[in-house]
Amino acid sequence: MQKDLYEILGVAKGANDKEIKAAYRRLALKYHPDKNKGDKEAETKFKEINMAYEVLSDNQKRKQYDQFGAVPGMGGAGSGGGWGGFGGGAGGVNWGGFGGGAEGGFPFGEGGFADIFESFFGGGGRKKSARKKGDGVRGNDIEAVINLTFEEAAFGTTKELEITKPFNCDHCNGKGAEPGSAIVSCKSCGGSGEIRSVKNTILGQMVTSRTCDTCEGLGKVPEKKCTKCHGTTRIRGKKRVTIKIPAGVDEGTVVRLSGEGEAGVYGGGYGDLYAHVQIKKSEKFVRDGVNVHSDTEIDVITAVLGGEVKIETIHGEVGLKIPSGTQGGTVFKLSGKGIHREAGVWGGQAGAGSDGAKVGDHFVKINVKIPSKLSRKEKELYEQLKGVNGGWF
Repeated sequence: MQKDLYEILGVAKGANDKEIKAAYRRLALKYHPDKNKGDKEAETKFKEINMAYEVLSDNQKRKQYDQFGAVPGMGGAGSGGGWGGFGGGAGGVNWGGFGGGAEGGFPFGEGGFADIFESFFGGGGRKKSARKKGDGVRGNDIEAVINLTFEEAAFGTTKELEITKPFNCDHCNGKGAEPGSAIVSCKSCGGSGEIRSVKNTILGQMVTSRTCDTCEGLGKVPEKKCTKCHGTTRIRGKKRVTIKIPAGVDEGTVVRLSGEGEAGVYGGGYGDLYAHVQIKKSEKFVRDGVNVHSDTEIDVITAVLGGEVKIETIHGEVGLKIPSGTQGGTVFKLSGKGIHREAGVWGGQAGAGSDGAKVGDHFVKINVKIPSKLSRKEKELYEQLKGVNGGWF
């Protein structure tokens, strides 16, 4: 039985393009084989996620799927619920190239999953073959992990990250040619950027084309290669990047820094840096969105007669009045003492939305501490109370 594509991405059937794209990115990062090496279940899930996104991100394919439950290449009732090119057997997925710019990648035609995945992650896919004549290649995106304490996530902070990546060559300004030398038309392809071949078949002549290996589809080559980058247009180096973490980020939030990824090739522009937030658990507090939970103990006398106790919150100590007769397990709310989330932190990504700021509350659960040992005098007093008509016991 073929799986429902909306269910695979975890979105409603009426989800808009933005919601579908956000769901795809989150799941693709989670199940990508580079992060789940040897995990066959994750590999299968990753294949399904990509197939679902290819269909649901294309208005025409999505309309056909909504109407008929399938589109060409998905596999139908007679295919055992297969996933087209992702199904087992020949033509599966080549995982090479993710974040590395290697050839190979997804075995689909141009404009397929390679372009979809590349738009998120930069590297991989059929980047060179998808290039138009004269266009450069955008640099790969960089993925990084930022570890935060509970308090840093609640109040926001600034982190520094040192990254090693390719930069535009400062000797040739990313052109690949030695300064003073010319950029000339590629002799291998005649400046077309493609190598064409003609084969005779029983159906007639078949014309195929491939990206020129000499100029990599640009149609132009340096007359003399740069002596520093050897014509690659890039050199590796280190850079310290400052990342502002807004207040109220959740576990898994992604902070995007535009243009801080790898340099492109032949003027293709820089990719982006995606910093994934991981939050260390607190020994005192438990977080639920913008709300904070904690426990506190009070003695039997305070529970019975009432009183005031000090409650530790992320904003400091706060006085809490305990009514007489408070039972163990009672939960009190301290309004506004939770996390104050900055505007624009939403949907797992920071700085990408227009959500307003949110203020959470602190919920404290009361535990009544029963003494395990009593002095003789205390025991006598409790015995007296036990005998009082209408007493505690």
